[in-house]
Amino acid sequence: MAFTIINSIASWILKKRIHQIDLFRKYPNEVQNDLFLNLIKTNEKTVLGKEFGYDSIKNYEAFAERVPLFKYEEFEPYIERARQGESNIFWPEPIRWFAKSSGTTNAKSKFIPVSNEALENCHYKAAKDLLCLYLNNNENSQLFTGKSLRLGGSKQLYEDKNTFFGDLSAILIDNMPFWAELSSTPSNKTSLMSEWESKMKAIINEVRNENVTSFAGVPSWMLVLFNRIIQETGRGDLLELWPNAEVYFHGGVSFEPYKDQYMKLLPSNRFRYYEIYNASEGFFAIQDQNNCNELLLMLDYGIFYEFIPMDTFGTSNQKIIPLSQVEIGKNYAIVITTNAGLVRYLIGDTVRFTSLLPYRIKITGRTKHFINVFGEELMIENTDRALAKTCVEFNAEVAEYTVAPIFMLGKEKGAHEWIVEFTKEPNNLQLFSEVLDKNLQALNSDYEAKRTNNMTLNPLVLHSARKNLFYDWLKNNNKLGGQHKVPRLSNERGLLEELLSMQKIFV
Repeated sequence: MAFTIINSIASWILKKRIHQIDLFRKYPNEVQNDLFLNLIKTNEKTVLGKEFGYDSIKNYEAFAERVPLFKYEEFEPYIERARQGESNIFWPEPIRWFAKSSGTTNAKSKFIPVSNEALENCHYKAAKDLLCLYLNNNENSQLFTGKSLRLGGSKQLYEDKNTFFGDLSAILIDNMPFWAELSSTPSNKTSLMSEWESKMKAIINEVRNENVTSFAGVPSWMLVLFNRIIQETGRGDLLELWPNAEVYFHGGVSFEPYKDQYMKLLPSNRFRYYEIYNASEGFFAIQDQNNCNELLLMLDYGIFYEFIPMDTFGTSNQKIIPLSQVEIGKNYAIVITTNAGLVRYLIGDTVRFTSLLPYRIKITGRTKHFINVFGEELMIENTDRALAKTCVEFNAEVAEYTVAPIFMLGKEKGAHEWIVEFTKEPNNLQLFSEVLDKNLQALNSDYEAKRTNNMTLNPLVLHSARKNLFYDWLKNNNKLGGQHKVPRLSNERGLLEELLSMQKIFV
């Protein structure tokens, strides 16, 4: 009875926010403009604000003309000054937290500032909004009668000159409000364990006897945990263990390649899947409808958005446009100015708009993780969907994959080379490869044009990876844990060659 009352009160409180969400749904550009002017005013007297004359910037056009685009390498000197204890560099309030991220392939660490404002008015606000939107769409939810099983990173926080750094998930857990901690499992102590294998065992021991009603984590790593839980408990599926589970909040990597495996682990038509889009730099979008993989761009989290059309990205004709000028169906790189002090910062993700009122998006990939060696403009969205479709046709299941180009050599044409780790391999790998190639052509007209009559590209080459190949690569590169991801696509062959070498050594 007590849990039912708590559930009703929590649902009522969270759903009150829906009116504010409706405001930026109806007046998105006005909300963004007000936010932009507030960020400029707030930062007038910072070192960066003085450098670019914020005090005389009165509109977006002046901002766009005066302030350059920043990649991490160009913004790093400002961040390092803040980490060394200088104040008022790019945000007027002291910043004590820095989310450490090494990216997917680059070993060089990045330290992304996380201000108190970003914690409260972006990350935690988004967590509450996610629940608000879910509860608003599912009136009979009993979410708060149990706990949320969360799976974050595996790094603790470290102190350096009175600042702290670590995985974003570790920062969020360390600063988590009491209500979130009480409704989550495993404990903070277990969630922040560094050694991945020990952490997995500790999580399973803690959560197996809890009343879990929801899950939150990256699909690839959560799948590893779920399969181990099934193995440890001897259950047929997760709903046998947690019959009250009703929703999985996921993000970090595309859900598409793993969807069928989750359907088997959570076999209920009533079970919901809600996608989120967040990163160390901020929380950007949330699925706001049941059974829909479009994400609502959240416009009042202290983040001002700009976009670079990918057909101009990295060229002499590159242009940056505000939210009001985006078009449906085009791929854009995201540029953000935030309440943690980042300014015109290129985060490296690409999105495609599916709606303009309200603004809804789909994540399509990374600015560095695509293949365009032969003019095919292959995005992660294409490969994820093609692989998922082919797996359904062959009753196959995938754990991980990556793709790289085979470069032209002399008169030899190029191709794409795949290495896929199956949890359930197709009966005929060669036929699987041929169908995958056809499905890719159906999804990407540029790839299709290059493949027609083998004009530029030969058929794709597919390798079946040995068991745990990608896990071993992550382990060798100190990337085990819920925050790390395998790069899907690359214009270079470095990762693929490394994986093929590890495959040969094992054999």
